[in-house]
Amino acid sequence: MPKILVVDDDPNIRELVSILLRREGFQIIEAQDGQDALERLETVLPDLAVIDVMMPRMDGWTLCETLRASYDMPLLLLTAKGETANKVKGFGLGADDYMVKPFEPLELAVRIKALLKRYRIAASQTVELGQLTLNLNEFHVTMAGKRMLLPPKEFELLFKLASYPDKTFSREQLIEQIWGMNYEGDERTVDVHIKRLRERFTEEEAGIRIVTIRGLGYRMEELE
Repeated sequence: MPKILVVDDDPNIRELVSILLRREGFQIIEAQDGQDALERLETVLPDLAVIDVMMPRMDGWTLCETLRASYDMPLLLLTAKGETANKVKGFGLGADDYMVKPFEPLELAVRIKALLKRYRIAASQTVELGQLTLNLNEFHVTMAGKRMLLPPKEFELLFKLASYPDKTFSREQLIEQIWGMNYEGDERTVDVHIKRLRERFTEEEAGIRIVTIRGLGYRMEELE
């Protein structure tokens, strides 16, 4: 049974989220702020954290950054602020998804299940999305039964995006995770590699789409 850490200083929100997620088969760990959450992590390790942004003692921004530095788990932020700048800040601190209050409870459950699925995919070293199968151990792509070899950075970028479908990555995150912290080139390198991937893997053939999120970065979507 997956364990979900729910961090919110509003007891009504915690109760609402906890009741919903228990009905969906999750085990719930409640915390009233960031500091309380870190104390609970000393005895139990959750599979995912749902974190409110505005909290006393330690806010959600700080908690998100702290968790990302020490734990490998999906992080979903809840906030009353929906401006693009706040989304950029959340993704920059390591959040995997973002929901604005008031939210639809069933949508929250769907997003949590999707995040858990993405992390399981990434851990398996093999990703299947649309008509693509990517094998990280052998560094190759299969599209509709045809095996393809890509330049290393193109493969790593494709694997990163495909491992987390519907997750938005900023250019800065992709540069850091694919090219490394010491990369001294231009961020437009990401745009060039995205263009090449789009040319290699058309929506019709690959069954996937690499979407530009204006002001944020890129994400991959699976076509129905």
